[in-house]
Amino acid sequence: MSEQQPIDLYAEDSAEQSQRDGIFTPFGLVITAGAILMVSVVAWGIYQNSLSQPNEGVAPEIDQPYLGQEGRFLLSDYQGQVVVVNFWGSWCGPCRVEAPMLQQVYSDYEADGVVFVGVAVKDIESDALAYIDEFNITYPNVMDIGGVTEEDYRTQGVPETFVIDKDGNIVKFFFAQPNELELRRIIEEALSA
Repeated sequence: MSEQQPIDLYAEDSAEQSQRDGIFTPFGLVITAGAILMVSVVAWGIYQNSLSQPNEGVAPEIDQPYLGQEGRFLLSDYQGQVVVVNFWGSWCGPCRVEAPMLQQVYSDYEADGVVFVGVAVKDIESDALAYIDEFNITYPNVMDIGGVTEEDYRTQGVPETFVIDKDGNIVKFFFAQPNELELRRIIEEALSA
């Protein structure tokens, strides 16, 4: 009969010990600190770039072909109406989350003359049309040919949404998905101005 060794409940498995020791070595700490710094710099850069986007003043013109129909959307044709411009992509997860809400808000304000236009960026036309069909989007959408509209509005990614008043001025910019109550409040204010 062999003699059993007592079990040390506080002993670490050697793989766990080396993994833990690797993180806390000077090299491991430098790598971890570097990664944290890089993420912080990128986040700060995105935030700073968002500050350069137009959030007041005259909205840049939009002149792009409609998706799935003939003709072109010209923002200047809607002077005197409140316009909501939403930049999106069929490949964008947060865009898919906000799509039903935007369609509902549009449906609620369509009778008041509020115009919505979706701007598909960095997308394939067939994918963009499938997205519109999937979410039953009934407001007009355009394809941002050549990235011109995206450049004019200095977007940093998608989704991004701009609310434009009856005078053609940007009154609200939403970086990322808009809060529905805030979007409705801004539309109401723009309608009553």
